[in-house]
Amino acid sequence: MNNFKSGWFSEVSEAYLPGQAMSLEVEEVLHQEKTQFQDILIFKSKTYGRVLVLDGGIQCTDRDEFAYHEMIAHLPLFSHPNPKSVLVVGGGDGGTLRELAKHSCVEEIHICEIDERVIELSKQYLPQTGVGFSSPKVHVHIQDGVEFMAQCKKQFDIIITDSSDAVGPAEALFDDPYYESVKEALKDDGVICAQADCIWVDDETPKDLTITCRELFPVVGYALCSVPSYASGLTGFVLASSCKDTVLDDPVRKLTQEEVEAMGLKYYDSDVHKAAFVLPQFVKKCLALDEPLPPSDDEAQ
Repeated sequence: MNNFKSGWFSEVSEAYLPGQAMSLEVEEVLHQEKTQFQDILIFKSKTYGRVLVLDGGIQCTDRDEFAYHEMIAHLPLFSHPNPKSVLVVGGGDGGTLRELAKHSCVEEIHICEIDERVIELSKQYLPQTGVGFSSPKVHVHIQDGVEFMAQCKKQFDIIITDSSDAVGPAEALFDDPYYESVKEALKDDGVICAQADCIWVDDETPKDLTITCRELFPVVGYALCSVPSYASGLTGFVLASSCKDTVLDDPVRKLTQEEVEAMGLKYYDSDVHKAAFVLPQFVKKCLALDEPLPPSDDEAQ
């Protein structure tokens, strides 16, 4: 990894972040290794606490991880009337598991992570998120997410794809065959949520992902979330449901302020849920969720 210079870490990628970088001042490098799948770096920063980096890309920081993890977990769960079984693909830092375990209705949480070292190191160096693995509801599967998903049929109320960006080991988690398997693994009233990259940096990934989901599911939505340590400070989620009556942009279960505080939430509440689906004009035009689907390659010929 050559992302260090004069005591600073910079997320630099000519492919993903041409002409820009996100930099954090480093106090101490806590761990660095190359696994079978990716480069892993964990360091203590001056202003963002501990930071997890995979293949040069920032995955989470102590300072702002709650925003991402609360939204990717609670947006789909509060869009379902009674979610009991949840699958997370990716998410080896444990933050999404931590949030899912706060729901008393959830009985079992399965996580499929391809790189066991991410889990081990998160437990060791990132206790703020690694605590998610301590819940007795959690069942860990060390396996390729695409292969695992293909084995599941009508099994889950919620499926969350908590992946890194669409490069490296996570690339296949953005492809059509994976989402075809997701549909088969989802129960008839199920809801999915997937990390869909920053639309300021890459508008093709969220656009392609929403098209894929619209071809497979009757209800699809896109929500925004502010995460300062991510590229351009913004990320997005594609949500979809296999039930045509699901309303994604208005939580079916509303939280009181007392419940928000009891759950320890710092970003998500019922108003934020609704607001996340209110999109700027350029995002609406990019995703074209209210317009007819473009013709498929077969139809265009």
